[in-house]
Amino acid sequence: MRDELYQQTILEHNRHPKNFKKLEGATHEAEGYNPLCGDHLWVYMKINDKGIIEEAAFQGSGCAISKASASMMTSSLKGKSMEEAKVLFEEFHQLVIGELKPDEKHHHLGKLAVFSGIWQYPARVKCASLSWHTMHGALEKAKTVSTE
Repeated sequence: MRDELYQQTILEHNRHPKNFKKLEGATHEAEGYNPLCGDHLWVYMKINDKGIIEEAAFQGSGCAISKASASMMTSSLKGKSMEEAKVLFEEFHQLVIGELKPDEKHHHLGKLAVFSGIWQYPARVKCASLSWHTMHGALEKAKTVSTE
């Protein structure tokens, strides 16, 4: 059942990605690249003076997992503080490497927990996490992020 939900979610967000655009007036942005598979994207955020993410978007090219992860990530960031975004980044990273078991430990991932089985496919972990590392880079004002 979980695998079926995962596949449906990935396919839906790949076909109809949310927030897939260049965000004009972004206060934070970074470019992410995975040289192993060629995924290449940009993450944009508008963060207000109180440190709240008002808007998040992405654009670029990548596999279905990469695109779906970026789509779900940008949706989940809206309205979050920069600190909350960093917590989500850490939790998502722990999830995709198999260290956070969503059924056993409290987390803030919500629907993002659908990626919980990806650790079983090591080649796909970087696909799922590229947008997250790029978002974290944007928060830290890094211009380019690579998953090498």
